[in-house]
Amino acid sequence: MKKYILLTASLFFVAFSFAQNVLNQNPFQADQDDPHKMNNVYGKNQHFKKKVVLLSPLREADVMWSRKIWRDIDLKQKINHPLYYPQDPTKQAATVDRDNLFTVLYNAATMNGEVSISAYDAKAGADDEFKVPMTATDLIALMEGTPKVVYYENSYGDGDSLDFNGDRVQQIYDDEGVKINFRDGGIRQSDIKKWRIKEQWFFDKQRSVMDVRIIGLCPIAEERDESNKLNGKINMLCWFYFPEVRNVIRNAQVFNLVKNEAENRTFEDIFMKRMFSSTIVKEGNVFDRKIEDYMVGLDALLEAERIKTDIFNIEHDLWEY
Repeated sequence: MKKYILLTASLFFVAFSFAQNVLNQNPFQADQDDPHKMNNVYGKNQHFKKKVVLLSPLREADVMWSRKIWRDIDLKQKINHPLYYPQDPTKQAATVDRDNLFTVLYNAATMNGEVSISAYDAKAGADDEFKVPMTATDLIALMEGTPKVVYYENSYGDGDSLDFNGDRVQQIYDDEGVKINFRDGGIRQSDIKKWRIKEQWFFDKQRSVMDVRIIGLCPIAEERDESNKLNGKINMLCWFYFPEVRNVIRNAQVFNLVKNEAENRTFEDIFMKRMFSSTIVKEGNVFDRKIEDYMVGLDALLEAERIKTDIFNIEHDLWEY
């Protein structure tokens, strides 16, 4: 009987001590292993520790049919806003737990992130075939421009100011004493309004499914003229190899448009689950031309829909009822 009394008392004291430890814990105390905990009332590890899910193995002998497709994702469409926001050029009000898609990939390609990836030149004749890799320095110069030296003008407006030695005076600070970093070129991240994706559709007879896998991603920025106004032209910045990019975007959280932050997603979820809106701009063809090269306006949209319908009909025709 004494044994049962001692056992019951021991369990009571253990449970009481554990309850005291739980009650004494501060739910808002920062955790060294979870830097995002201060931004939430609970620790969120669902996305930040997510691993890459391996795709089904694919053999050449099992591919009965395939076709490459190029699409444009317009970030001005509401469903695509998670790829564009947040936008914070000052870097002073950035959200703690998420960035926009380009910022995530730019940091990884310039080796500012935990995982490093490669960017490929979109203008070196290689286009979307990932032949010419860009260095981190090249990508930084493309986005931030190259340093530029500016000199003070004299009060007469007829030339640069000179010091006692006759040398031109370099302008480093503005009138309020704030240091200025003059640069030639550069692109605003807010001007990246589209993403082009290169993907391959195929029918896998081993699994009897029509499937698609993304090959590459390319940010597209709107160009500005000398007066800093948009001129209607676009600038394809670089290509990212999607199988490599997955190692970065699998842990990059995005906002849930359903407004349930407990079920936020990652960029990998958006692309792998096809949770975006896009328009077909090119299919593999003998001329290697885009739709805009032979169709314009409404005809181009109808041609994009025709290509989409063709893919659906090919899958449908492979089945027998």
